[in-house]
Amino acid sequence: MPVGTPFHDRTFPLCESLNYREWAGYFAPSSYEPLHEHEYNAIRNGAALFDVSPLFKYIVSGRDAAALVNRIITRDASKLETGHVIYTPWCDERGHVLDDGTVSRLAEDRFRWTAAEPNYRWLLQQSAGLNVKIEDVSERVAALALQGPTSGRLLQAVADGDIAALNYFRVTSGSIAGRPVDISRTGYTGDLGYEIWMDRADAGVVWDTLMLHGRAFAIKPAGLLALDVARLEAGLLLIDVDFFSARRALTTSQLYTPLEMGLERLVDPDKSAFIGRHALDTERIRGSARRIVGLTVDWPDIEAMYDAVGLAPSVPAATSRVAVPVYAKNRQVGRMTSSTWSPTLKQMIGLATVDYSCSAPGTRVEIEHTVDAVRHRAAAAVTRTPFFNPPRKTASAL
Repeated sequence: MPVGTPFHDRTFPLCESLNYREWAGYFAPSSYEPLHEHEYNAIRNGAALFDVSPLFKYIVSGRDAAALVNRIITRDASKLETGHVIYTPWCDERGHVLDDGTVSRLAEDRFRWTAAEPNYRWLLQQSAGLNVKIEDVSERVAALALQGPTSGRLLQAVADGDIAALNYFRVTSGSIAGRPVDISRTGYTGDLGYEIWMDRADAGVVWDTLMLHGRAFAIKPAGLLALDVARLEAGLLLIDVDFFSARRALTTSQLYTPLEMGLERLVDPDKSAFIGRHALDTERIRGSARRIVGLTVDWPDIEAMYDAVGLAPSVPAATSRVAVPVYAKNRQVGRMTSSTWSPTLKQMIGLATVDYSCSAPGTRVEIEHTVDAVRHRAAAAVTRTPFFNPPRKTASAL
């Protein structure tokens, strides 16, 4: 049975909808209000506060900490300086992705590792022969994501730390209301945003401080429905939806490599050996059979389907996680795994796994769409992601 996060006594009174879902064994609000539109608007126009404590969190420390990180991830950890953060996948020996997450270098011999799924046993197994300590701090460390265009100014107002100098994918130490915190300029919304890490005993004080001072910055607590729309606009993949962990894959089609996921930029071909390197080198030479891409759906096609049966066009406000077929020249070439109406872009967008021959931007395909229990096909175009990429996300001046 799920349990409350360190912020549950703060979030529960605010969750008018009582709409929760289970996330890694914790209660997580799907939305605080009956509809999630206000929470989404806070992400894009104000400041949205997410409880992301259910993330799995590990501290890797010791003389060989960097060697262990480099042994596992596909990126070159030797290039990671203290105070820097990287997003990375990691693979099994066949090059299939086990998980993805962030690795922050907190000191020369100390890293914080976040993941969507449990990875403690895997980290421990790969540490054989190394002088390294691995701690699962998932329950001891509470975490918040503060996202949106006013998030930086809010943090400058409440945090004891140089937030103005904190660049994209960097991490610093400081305090909020006298409680020690780490603050990283990271997030899962594709917007200006930060993640705040603290001892679980300090969770309530940090939450209260952000919510109180955040009133002047249009802050709102936000749930997973709003986050799902934002992450799709940012072209960010979701495990068990857009790709699957090799640990949990039930079919061959559910096994993904970083190259198939469009993450080849995160596989460093020049670094020393890492788990899965040989398989990925082989795939680079022979080429990938498929690829995850963005799709922009032709809205007039959708409108015409509804008009033909006398209905107003309608798509759910929430992101659909139901996979639907993708076609090219009357042949199924893949599946769209996530789709949504983007309030910001005023478009229907999605992420899809398609045959590599159909993966070039601009390629015309069709997606299946059902109206009144009848299946139709709507035109769509392969589109570069992110769909939404505001300059403020990475800007040095807040």
